[in-house]
Amino acid sequence: MPMLKWLWLSGVIIGLDQFSKWLAEQTLALYQPHPVLPSFNLTLMYNPGAAFSFLAEAGGWQRWFFLLLSMTVSVVLVLWLSRLKTGQFRLAAALALVLGGAIGNLIDRIWHGHVIDFIQVYYDRWYWPAFNVADSAITVGATLLILDSLLSTRRSRDQ
Repeated sequence: MPMLKWLWLSGVIIGLDQFSKWLAEQTLALYQPHPVLPSFNLTLMYNPGAAFSFLAEAGGWQRWFFLLLSMTVSVVLVLWLSRLKTGQFRLAAALALVLGGAIGNLIDRIWHGHVIDFIQVYYDRWYWPAFNVADSAITVGATLLILDSLLSTRRSRDQ
């Protein structure tokens, strides 16, 4: 269980995520874009669904589904992390990032019934769905998981 030491990274993500969401709710008006840079706004939005507002209009049952899913994924990630061998740093960091993001959004679902999003990226009239620090950590973690898988496969093939 030496790789459980990577839970510090999950804790940092959870803290940054929750602080940034609190700050967004304190300083931004709902659905009112606040331009920061060209193609980048801060815009407070609430998402009762999953990524890209998937199932956002499902009638309420999705909250409980996503709560259960997030809790299950979090347990699986902790177990996976606990079984890593010393030296699997890239995989440990990836799992810790995904775990921190999953728990950050889980906290929102428990306390608010929706996820708080506030980062908005766009080009011309095309807007990427709003997201948050937790979503960013999940995306970076998933990318690292894919990279680790590709590099591990390549390493195994070379041996």
